[in-house]
Amino acid sequence: MAGQSSERTVRGIRPWVTDVLLGAGVAATVSIVITANEGGRHGPDQVAYLWAIGLGALMLARRRYPVVVLAVSVLGLFAYYAAGYPAVGLAVPVAAALFSAAEHGRLAASVGAAVVVVVVSVFFRLAEGQDFSFVVGYELAGHVLLMGAAIALGDSVRSRRAVQADARRIAELTEARYRQEADARVQDERMAIARDLHDSLGHTTSVIALHADVARETLGRDDAAARSALDLIRSAAGRSMDDLRRTVTLLRSPGDRPRTVVSMANLDAVTRAADAAGFDVDVRVRLDPPLPAPVEAAAFRIVQEAVTNVVRHSAGSRVEIRVRQDERQLTLSVTDTGADRSADDGDATTTPADPDRAAGQLDAGRADTAGDPAADRPGHGIAGMRERAESLGGTLIAEHRNGGFVVRAALPLAGSA
Repeated sequence: MAGQSSERTVRGIRPWVTDVLLGAGVAATVSIVITANEGGRHGPDQVAYLWAIGLGALMLARRRYPVVVLAVSVLGLFAYYAAGYPAVGLAVPVAAALFSAAEHGRLAASVGAAVVVVVVSVFFRLAEGQDFSFVVGYELAGHVLLMGAAIALGDSVRSRRAVQADARRIAELTEARYRQEADARVQDERMAIARDLHDSLGHTTSVIALHADVARETLGRDDAAARSALDLIRSAAGRSMDDLRRTVTLLRSPGDRPRTVVSMANLDAVTRAADAAGFDVDVRVRLDPPLPAPVEAAAFRIVQEAVTNVVRHSAGSRVEIRVRQDERQLTLSVTDTGADRSADDGDATTTPADPDRAAGQLDAGRADTAGDPAADRPGHGIAGMRERAESLGGTLIAEHRNGGFVVRAALPLAGSA
């Protein structure tokens, strides 16, 4: 904090130090020229030197009132010569004021003041009978060049400062844009992780809950079915833990890509769960691999979530999965041909077709959601599927049809690799 305060203090004092030094330089230079005692009706006195000091003191106000300082300098020069003091030239007394006005963007005022000084000086000197060739041919060029250099230097300093200010603004805007883009990327990654967790864990927990009911209902009556259900539970739990490990690894090391990527080749794991739940699963997949990885992952997750919703909600007994690829896009549909009791999108529990399975799921649903206010909230399944499709420039439609429910998605292949 002390360093920052010191830096601000230095930056605040530096312009005044510059003005003081410039004013001292102007006063000293004009005083030296006055001391030469060239020309004039009488020699220098205290008033002449006070005039030089006043001309230097004007530099303290050059930043706030550059045009006023320039006008006072020009009028003071005329008053000095009118008083008959020794010659000090034209450019030297007003050069600093011309520079200051041009530095602060008053270029027209600087040029106008220089022209006025030159014209008035030449007119009166010629009117006094001074030699034309000396006044115009010898001295005029030097005065004009010096005043022009002062104006050009001031304007170049202003231009350089403007360029630096623009560069700082561009850098600030660029930094702000990068921050916004970084925040957007973080938000996108969070949404992607949330969708993956919802889809993968939602599917496996549904399978676990369903087959836990099956194991409970068949225990002691059909030990083989109970063992099969428990095997499926163990397999689903293992897949769930793998997904969690990958997600945690990704969160701990954001720069690393996941080691495994879901693909349509793993679709049998989804259909196997639906088949084990008692559904007649009809799968027809026509693909021409390799597919762009984002498209394939999105297609798998959409099918997985749609099948999970069927297992959770459908009162029917058949689910149809269609996946087809053409030159432009991949289209898929998951159709539940039975009656769908719920319009929710995948986060509530309803009864399947089989009575035993229905009783088991209803009991599990009551136990899991009793006293939980979140149980009545709408889920995120359809929203997540739609986000996946739209993130790739595709579309997704989920609607009731003929007593069942259908999910249709179109995912463009171009630009997804």
